[in-house]
Amino acid sequence: MDRDEIIKKVETARREGSKLDLRRLNLSKLDLSHLDLSEVQLHEASLNQTNLEGATLRGANLVFANLIKATLRGADLREANAVFANFRLADLSGADLTKANLSAANLFGANLSKAKMSGSRLGEANLAETNLSGANLNGADLNEADLNEANLSGADLSGADLTEANLSQTKLAQAKYNQQTRWTEGFDPISAGAVKKRKWGLF
Repeated sequence: MDRDEIIKKVETARREGSKLDLRRLNLSKLDLSHLDLSEVQLHEASLNQTNLEGATLRGANLVFANLIKATLRGADLREANAVFANFRLADLSGADLTKANLSAANLFGANLSKAKMSGSRLGEANLAETNLSGANLNGADLNEADLNEANLSGADLSGADLTEANLSQTKLAQAKYNQQTRWTEGFDPISAGAVKKRKWGLF
């Protein structure tokens, strides 16, 4: 299956008012950049090294999908369901993952710099060695997430839940947090370089 075939399937699904079904298909290494794949069904699909830069995947079903080394720069993944998805070493820099469900997803070594992740669910996700510098994680659920050696420098963690998260060697220089941010018991964010916001959002 190639890009043109995918475009035809998108157009057919749109005419019929149905959701595009690409479950369990091998779409690895295809160029699907800038396509509108809103609410597409990609359950257990293979998208390894696929180019999805600037693509719209809002509300997509990516449960158990494989996106190893995929390119998703600037992609729209708002409200996507990516539980147990594998984004190992993927490029999601600048992507919009607002309210996406990434619970138990594998994001090891992924690039999520400057990603929009407000309200996203990352409980039990593997974020070890992930680049989250400058990411907006306002209100995100990171409970029990593995952030070992992750880079959260300059990230916004206001209202985020990091209860039971693994923060071993996590880089938090200039990361912002507030009174509502919850940390692993005994963890001192200030000594790790994070900066607490005052009540009205000022430092």
